[in-house]
Amino acid sequence: MSVAPIAAPRWDGPLPTLEEAAKMIDHSLLRPELTLAEVAAGLETALKYRTASVCVRPADVTTAVAALAGSGVAVGSVVGFPHGGATTAAKVFETGELVGLGAQEIDMVIDIGRLRGGDVAYVQDEIAAVVQAAQGRTVKVIFENAYLDDEQKAAGYRAAEAAGAAFVKTSTGFAPGGATAADIALMRRTVSPHVQIKAAGGVRTLDALLELHRLGATRFGATATAAILDDLRARLAEAAPPADGGPEKQG
Repeated sequence: MSVAPIAAPRWDGPLPTLEEAAKMIDHSLLRPELTLAEVAAGLETALKYRTASVCVRPADVTTAVAALAGSGVAVGSVVGFPHGGATTAAKVFETGELVGLGAQEIDMVIDIGRLRGGDVAYVQDEIAAVVQAAQGRTVKVIFENAYLDDEQKAAGYRAAEAAGAAFVKTSTGFAPGGATAADIALMRRTVSPHVQIKAAGGVRTLDALLELHRLGATRFGATATAAILDDLRARLAEAAPPADGGPEKQG
């Protein structure tokens, strides 16, 4: 992925627990060049840290379902990814196939050109069709914000809510830009509190994650999961009070 990392100052607010932070992360395994061995290693990372989910390529769903069975880590996959230009029927079929394979979460890409052209009804109807095909599974709608102006974004977010999506999501991570603080704030202002926000693209540090969480993001697509959570573990250790009693004094 070529999206630049998000720059954020060192976080100086309260820190979440490791478990809380891990449950904000969808560990991303979507790069087209990943081998099966690399996917397996990524699934081990998700298991080690007990992330909210993994987001894998459609061809890897069966592998992920088997590897993560009983772990509490959900398996997610993508529809119309990464360009969003497939027909609605194709997106519906892909969603149904992924659900049949055991996917619990669906991240779908909208038809970006239709939204840019003002055909909001088409976008809403397509999202609604995918939500129906998902049969109650969590649907996250990817807008690829780098290609949209604020008016188009807001119209799309409202359409996603009206269509029954659980999340609005910033980007695929494969466009010229990814998540931004301004977009997270716009998303939060636009959709109702029950619609959650997923930030993806450039979220590679703990500081970026915590800043975007402050603005309203509740889930994060990340490849740097281990680095983010290891940094949090170190900061929590630094902030912990000394053990009671400390070392015994000699004398």
